[in-house]
Amino acid sequence: MKHIVFFDASCPLCSTAKQIIQKLDWLDNVKWIPVQNIENYERFRFLAKGDVYDRIHMMSFKGDIYRGHETVKKILTLLPATVVLGWLLYLPFLDPYLESLYKWISDNRHDWFGTKQLKAI
Repeated sequence: MKHIVFFDASCPLCSTAKQIIQKLDWLDNVKWIPVQNIENYERFRFLAKGDVYDRIHMMSFKGDIYRGHETVKKILTLLPATVVLGWLLYLPFLDPYLESLYKWISDNRHDWFGTKQLKAI
């Protein structure tokens, strides 16, 4: 079973991060779905009502939902090359800093990297 990550395909930073993570996903644990396509999946339509464009989301193979920096931490624990870093980021005192850093990057990503035009589905 795979974990499913929902990412903003119009965001160059998000798309680049996806490409890097795919190269490090040697065990093929993660499936990627653009948030622009979640309406096409009955199972995931509930995500469209949330902040799915502002924060990366992940549904674990068990059905647990992760958002924002929690998704990043979880992904890092799934990749053999980053598993130690991933587990270190679970130190409780880091959460407020990680959340602030994630929000700052998320809020500014389109200003810094622009927006990609997507082809019609």
